[in-house]
Amino acid sequence: MKKGDLLYELDPTPFINKVEAAQIALEQAKLSNQQLDAQIAAARANLRTAQYTARNDKVTLDRYQRLSTMQNVSQSDLDKVRTTRQTSEQSVSALNAQIQNLLIQRGERDDKRNVTLQKYRNALEEAQLNWPRTKVRAETDGMVSNLQLNPGIYATAATAVLALVNNNTDIVADFREKSLRHTAVNTDAAVVFDALPGQVFPAHVTSSDAGILAGQEAVNGQLSQPEQSTRWVRDAQRMRIHVALDQPLDKPLPTGARATVQLYNSEGPFARTFAGLQIHPVSWLHYVY
Repeated sequence: MKKGDLLYELDPTPFINKVEAAQIALEQAKLSNQQLDAQIAAARANLRTAQYTARNDKVTLDRYQRLSTMQNVSQSDLDKVRTTRQTSEQSVSALNAQIQNLLIQRGERDDKRNVTLQKYRNALEEAQLNWPRTKVRAETDGMVSNLQLNPGIYATAATAVLALVNNNTDIVADFREKSLRHTAVNTDAAVVFDALPGQVFPAHVTSSDAGILAGQEAVNGQLSQPEQSTRWVRDAQRMRIHVALDQPLDKPLPTGARATVQLYNSEGPFARTFAGLQIHPVSWLHYVY
């Protein structure tokens, strides 16, 4: 497989339906805003009428109050006019409250800043983002292994259905920590593989892990538990390093293939010669056994 090749495809129907549903919801929200605009315009027209009526009622009330001081109108007529004036003022207040409520529902007039439209646009963008994800593609060059897919099978999120083995070779070696005292990045090394007896491949150290699980404290609210050992001389701790071949293999070995790594921590000719003599028989020994 090459990077970008299609590995498998999910049934896109549910994702297409979600995109269409999100588009419909967005259009409905736009129509709702248009309806609110019409209601706001109608309410404002009613408000202008109510304000005009309230002004007329105030003029009438003022006239009746002047006539009342001259005993030219009855008290009941004055009370009726006063009630009419109060009713018109209440109508103006109610229409103002109605318009304010409609404006709150409408939100920003700028569609880009309108909260309701932004919510539905986000839902549409998420649906459009998930639709292409129905096609699962290789993120790197490699070979498919442990394939557990058949047409019609139900795939569960966050559950692997195949393994894509990377073509890049990463050689991991565990050494006693005291053996790595003089080891650093680019330290020369030699690698032999169990499947390739007698062949020694020049390599170099690329990195070393910062720690191992044994050095990690679990924060669980419990007291620490010291390591128990009955040995007079305790086992040496092993640390992990990563090694890369100076030249890639002609044919990549399967992931998990066994290898033996010899480090050249010393530049002395005797040490390097002895290390080179040691790695060859080890190669054949691991091949035989």
